[in-house]
Amino acid sequence: MKCNLCPRKCNADREKQEGVCRMPWDIYAARAALHMWEEPCISGENGSGAVFFTGCTLRCVFCQNHEIAAGKRGQKIDESHLAEIFLKLQQQKANNINLVTPTQYVLPIIAAVKKAKAQGLKIPVVYNTSGYERVETLKNLEGIVDVYLPDFKYTDTTYAKRYSNAPDYFDVTKAALAEMVRQHPAPQFTDKQEAAVRGIEEGIMTGGVIVRHLMLPGLLKDTKAVIRYLYETYGDSIYISIMNQYTPMPFVENIPELNRKVTHREYDKAVDYAIGLGVVNGFIQEGGTAKESFIPEFSGEGLE
Repeated sequence: MKCNLCPRKCNADREKQEGVCRMPWDIYAARAALHMWEEPCISGENGSGAVFFTGCTLRCVFCQNHEIAAGKRGQKIDESHLAEIFLKLQQQKANNINLVTPTQYVLPIIAAVKKAKAQGLKIPVVYNTSGYERVETLKNLEGIVDVYLPDFKYTDTTYAKRYSNAPDYFDVTKAALAEMVRQHPAPQFTDKQEAAVRGIEEGIMTGGVIVRHLMLPGLLKDTKAVIRYLYETYGDSIYISIMNQYTPMPFVENIPELNRKVTHREYDKAVDYAIGLGVVNGFIQEGGTAKESFIPEFSGEGLE
């Protein structure tokens, strides 16, 4: 089958060769476990049931999950096994199933979710993505995905090309986000009665869109442009998560502007700007969060 799931549209026969995502058609994953470092309404107290898939369609030069994005970690699993993993995470009291970097496996993931739901999967499904998605692919996820958790990295074509080799990133991600919001036009959360029945804390998101922006060092102007676009376009119908956890990895040593953390001053200016615009539905990170503890061990945990 020729693969054009992502905006790269590489047309590779992934049953015979790797696509631009560096992966074959078979599902590969590197970790499936409770994850505590998402937004509070995703992780809650019990954790998000995060499945980290191997490969990536974007592969930014500063990638925080480089080992799996580059296809260097992961083990092969089939649809039935993936469905079992979903159900096991639910048994562990995960608040949701969190599909991390799933684009290259959308079709088998859909099949696995359907199998798991037929066997009792009831918790929400979260689609955790770079934001670089085809609208046609996202339409297949309607009725499958409950919460979209996309990145929105840049508005500036120069940065998108330089750091993600995707000069069309802004236009593609704008269209993708519009489709996500069409599917989930308003945020929804657990109420007290539902929370008690499901055994989870109050305030877990069960439907909606949270847009993440990972602030990069020196890009305050573009960060402001991202926040402005999101708020002016969607207002309070989405949540905006402004992240300061960027960690310079060893492979950016030769990219001086990226080889440092975001300063407190830069981040505070971004947050103040969002508040000044009127952003209410948002998440911020407090000082000291930019460290490698946000990057989990991709040891195959939970894939047995």
